[in-house]
Amino acid sequence: MRLAAILWLICAAAFVPQSADSHTRSQSHSVWEISGQFVDVVVTIPDIEANRLATDASPVTQDRLSDYLTEKTYAIADGKRCALVPPVLSLSALAGFRKYDFTFKCGSAANLQIHSGAFFDLVPGHTNFAQVQNAASGEFTEQLITNEHQTIDVTGGAGSRLKNASFFEFIRMGTMHIFTGVDHMSFLLGLVLISRRLRDLVFVVTGFTIGHSLTLALAVTGVLRPHAEYIDALVALTIALIGAENIVVQTRQPRLVALGAAVCLGLMALVQSLGFGGLPSLLLLGSGLFTANYLLISGNLRDAGRLRMLITLVFGLIHGFGFAADLLELQLPTERLAELLVGFNLGVEVGQLALVVAATMLVVGLRKFRLALPRAIVVDVASTFLVALGVFWFVSRSYA
Repeated sequence: MRLAAILWLICAAAFVPQSADSHTRSQSHSVWEISGQFVDVVVTIPDIEANRLATDASPVTQDRLSDYLTEKTYAIADGKRCALVPPVLSLSALAGFRKYDFTFKCGSAANLQIHSGAFFDLVPGHTNFAQVQNAASGEFTEQLITNEHQTIDVTGGAGSRLKNASFFEFIRMGTMHIFTGVDHMSFLLGLVLISRRLRDLVFVVTGFTIGHSLTLALAVTGVLRPHAEYIDALVALTIALIGAENIVVQTRQPRLVALGAAVCLGLMALVQSLGFGGLPSLLLLGSGLFTANYLLISGNLRDAGRLRMLITLVFGLIHGFGFAADLLELQLPTERLAELLVGFNLGVEVGQLALVVAATMLVVGLRKFRLALPRAIVVDVASTFLVALGVFWFVSRSYA
């Protein structure tokens, strides 16, 4: 009955009605060069994004697209929109892309901001990858411009604060990222639940640390830039999976849960192949195959501690990209990237250690005063909660 209830919950959440007109792979690229009062921007748009402006079957004209871009993309100085300096140039671009170059003249070179609002009115999940070069200072930064962060401070904003921040500020950022990230805290709770011994806990936390440290560095330095929407959904899937593993290990009946998870993910892949949004079909099929095999293996092993170190390393790779997403919304000082990464990672470890120690001390305290419930009941209740929460987040993030 317990496993059947879990399966019902997974499938029910997987088919909650979501918007069929969702887009999760909408992106563009911009390069901003600031030289005194002049701000020049080169915007590169894939044809698939440009065609969103079409109102009929005819293609979007160059003039229509340039007018739209110059209306939505501009510089701001002292709170006032800077004036567009004609002409707007259409540059040569690779097949399947369009590229435009236009310049703004600002009344002041102080308190500059850049704003990119293009396509967010059509696709709220759109992302603009922006590179900003300040000719006067030589400072180069990279940004992720999203629907929630369409305006970026260029002078006197987050970039300046990070550039002048102390190493301990980077540590604080990492610590607060854990304490304010409900999804990461939920995952850590699952790791604590699944670890019967201190050695098991050391294995899983070590694997998780290695994984997120690696991908955080790769993402922030620009070596890898996966779709943020995919990462958010996969982080949620890891929470559901760690909760499901707790249940199959406790019951020693992994087949039903593994089969149910694989079927639900397979059905989501089928729905996506029919054009109803969500994550890519191959990603969903791969996730289903991985989930089913891992649950079958972990549910039949008596001592899966070393295996979990490898698996949590994989989970850590996913969470590391999640950590990077928040950092990339700031103006990262390129000359201090190494220091920022080390400090942020240390802060993340401090936050993880604090949560693990607090949870362990709570359990020890409850046992000492004989207030603790049997482990089987605690694991069942907490794991069911993690599965429900993870599935809800996974589905909502997959289709949002």
